[in-house]
Amino acid sequence: MVAQRHISTYCRRRVSLTLCFSVLFVHLSVFAEPVTFSHAWQQLAQVSDQLQAKAQLVNRAKAEEDAGDALNYPSLNIAGSYTRLEKPIELDLRDLNPLATLDTSTLPAALSSALAEIPGSLFVTPFTEQDVFRASLQAMWPIYTGGKITAAQGIHAAQVSEREQEFALARRELFLQLVDRYYAVSVTKTLVDTQKQLVDSLTLHVSHAQKLEQQGQIAKVERLNAQVALENAKVNWGKTKRQYEMTEIALARMLHIPSVEPISALFLLEQQPSLPYLSQLTLTQHPALKLLEAKEAQANGLVDLEKGSYYPTVYLYGNYTLYEDDSLFSQVEPDWMVGVGMSIPLISRDGRSGKVQAAKSALLQARYTKAQTKQDLSLLIDQSYRQMLQAKEEADALDVSLALATENLRLRELSFNQGLSTSIDRIDAELSLTAVKTQQLGAKYRYMQAYAKVMAISGQVEEFINRTQFQGAANAG
Repeated sequence: MVAQRHISTYCRRRVSLTLCFSVLFVHLSVFAEPVTFSHAWQQLAQVSDQLQAKAQLVNRAKAEEDAGDALNYPSLNIAGSYTRLEKPIELDLRDLNPLATLDTSTLPAALSSALAEIPGSLFVTPFTEQDVFRASLQAMWPIYTGGKITAAQGIHAAQVSEREQEFALARRELFLQLVDRYYAVSVTKTLVDTQKQLVDSLTLHVSHAQKLEQQGQIAKVERLNAQVALENAKVNWGKTKRQYEMTEIALARMLHIPSVEPISALFLLEQQPSLPYLSQLTLTQHPALKLLEAKEAQANGLVDLEKGSYYPTVYLYGNYTLYEDDSLFSQVEPDWMVGVGMSIPLISRDGRSGKVQAAKSALLQARYTKAQTKQDLSLLIDQSYRQMLQAKEEADALDVSLALATENLRLRELSFNQGLSTSIDRIDAELSLTAVKTQQLGAKYRYMQAYAKVMAISGQVEEFINRTQFQGAANAG
């Protein structure tokens, strides 16, 4: 509201509209949107193009599975044709017995002359026209295919499961990326504040040093040491501000919002989750294992599909004539027919035995890969868990160092003001305190990364999110 009043006052002056909007954008960009980790995760799940692409792969696999159900149904189609013959199909009765073998010389003269007077066209019977038009309704229904249809449908179902597990893996990877970027903003912002405190403290120290130099209580070199430390602190402060800006931009771009301010703080759990329980969850529910199970199911289906090439195919078929010409052949041909057909493969050129062997090799590959993945996941959860414990121990151990550095700075400050210690001693104490704060902040950040990784591997992403909300409520209380 304060910013809006300033902008309104500025825009009421006689300035250009473009400049007014530029000022408005600058003012509004300063105010970042406070976002909890839970809200950031919900936002990312909605706007992530990567997840949307994986979701479409799942939809595609489901559509292909639905299409595979149609293999159980009969096919029905309309067939039409136009054929032009070299000449119409005709039958000459004189080419048939007994006329074909009749010797007219043995016949009585009257009968022989009578036959000779009959035109040849009377002996010819046309069966078709030279232009033949036909249209028919054809149906075919496979009732036994050697298990090929069932195998194909099983492969489609396994492909759906594979795509779903790929989506789950992408979701977990995106979660870990969000943890890194979200808490990196918090860490760099705290570093900016820490460096700012160092700059403020050294600025005050330089002011005191200048006064003491003027009073002749310290040498010029003492004051110069303080000024050099101050300038170095300002440089480091500027570097941390740039780092903070970069991490904030990365998070904002990830969430598709102009600016963001993380408000979920870093935390350390007093009671760590059980490693055996985490390992059990990982080895029974991890999407990578389920994905390989889906590949194994596909390989099994492929074996059955290739074996089906050795079995006969039995089908029902039917034909109904919709349109035909008025030829004799059309009158003799029935209007409809139904029947049962069978096809038995004897010798094939498609290498059926080789395909069956290849499918079996794919099945063994999936099983071996699954066994290796189990070992890798077991090692990964153990390593990540120990990294989490190590970070927790470092953060806890630095509590004592932080107390020591704070007390040391207080004593060095008193000693310097009383002329009992040098400026270097006082600056070293200040830098030591800043270093301890930075180390502890880094240890907490590594703990958050390791804890998030452990939760993601074991499939407890929601547990991590609930923990961030609980810690936020506890801090607010």
